[in-house]
Amino acid sequence: MSSDPLSIPPRSLAFVTGATGLLGNNLVRELLTDGWRVRALVRSPEKAARQFAGLDVEIVKGDMLSVPGFADALSGVDVVFHTAAYFRDSYKGGSHWPELKAANVDGTRALLEQAFGAGVRRFVHVSSVAVLYGAPGAVIDETMLRNERDADDYYRSKILSDREVLGFLDAHPDFWAAMVLPGWMHGPGDIGPTSAGQTVLDVAAGRLPGLPPGSFSVVDARDVARAMILANAKGRRGERYLAAGRHMTMADLVPLIGAATGVKTPTRRIPQGLLYLIAAGYEAYARLTGRPVLLSWAMARAVAREADRSHYDPGKSERELGLAFRPVAETLRDEVAWFRANGVLAAG
Repeated sequence: MSSDPLSIPPRSLAFVTGATGLLGNNLVRELLTDGWRVRALVRSPEKAARQFAGLDVEIVKGDMLSVPGFADALSGVDVVFHTAAYFRDSYKGGSHWPELKAANVDGTRALLEQAFGAGVRRFVHVSSVAVLYGAPGAVIDETMLRNERDADDYYRSKILSDREVLGFLDAHPDFWAAMVLPGWMHGPGDIGPTSAGQTVLDVAAGRLPGLPPGSFSVVDARDVARAMILANAKGRRGERYLAAGRHMTMADLVPLIGAATGVKTPTRRIPQGLLYLIAAGYEAYARLTGRPVLLSWAMARAVAREADRSHYDPGKSERELGLAFRPVAETLRDEVAWFRANGVLAAG
C-alpha cells in the first residue's frame, strides 16, 4: 500500500466505525459519493438497514467493547475512519467512567492493534474540541491542549484516546494517522438523536422554557465528514485538524432553530444558578429511577466551565486541507427537513 495519500487508487475500501451515528452515516455517504467502497461497523443491523436503505454499503455487526469480535472485517481495508465513541449516557446522570474508558480509550487502542495486525496502515481518528482549552474569549487552535485534570470524564476519555493514537504512531513508524476535532455537530441523518438533534426537537415542540447559558462551536456533520476525507488525502501524520465550525451562544442558535422549524422561540434567559438547580433535581431523579434525564449535573458544569471557550481557529484546516464550512442556517434547514421526511417532526 502506498504511503502517499494522493495516490490511493479509486474504489479503495474504507472501514467506518460508528457508521449509523450522525457523523458516521454522513461520512459513509460522502465516501460513497467520492467512489469509495465502504465497510460499515454497526451495533444494530436493523438501524443500519434504515439508515442506509438503497445504498451499497457492506454492514459489519460489532461493538467497540469487543474489537476482536469484528477484527476479521479489517482485512483488505485501506483506511479506518474511527467515528465511534461512547458519550450519550455520560451526560444523563451518575458516573460513567468505566464505560467511557472501555469504549473510547481501550477500544481505540484495540482497534489500532487489530487494524495494524490486519495490514491497515492508515487511520483517521475523530477526536473532539474537548481536548483543547483556552481562556474565555481566546481564539483556540490545535496546539492549546487541555490538561486532563481540567476535564470531565468524557473529555478525559477523548484526551486519553488521542494519546493512544499518538503512542501507536511512536511505536509504529510505518503507520499513518491524523485526528479531526469536531465541535457540536448538527445535520441530517441524526437517527439517535444526538443532543444536537434533541435540542432541535425540543425547540420545535416548545419544551424549552428559556434560553440556556453557555456557548458552543456549531458545525455541520457533513463538513466534519469532509474534513476526515481531506485529512486522509492531505493531512500530515500525527497532526490534529479542527473542524469545529462557528462559535455561537444558545441565544444565537435557538432563534435559528425556530426559523428552521417555524416556531416562536423563548427570549428569557435561564441564569446559570437556575440551571444548576434544575440539573440537581434531574440528577436526583436519575439516581432514584435509573432513567435518563435531559440535563445532568455534568452537563450543567460543562456549560459553566466552557462558557465563551468555543472560539476555534480553523486556519490550519483551511490551509492544509482546503476545508470550508456551510452556513449554520443551511445545516438546520437540512436537519429539520430530514426529521420531517423521516416522520420525527410533523410537516411544517
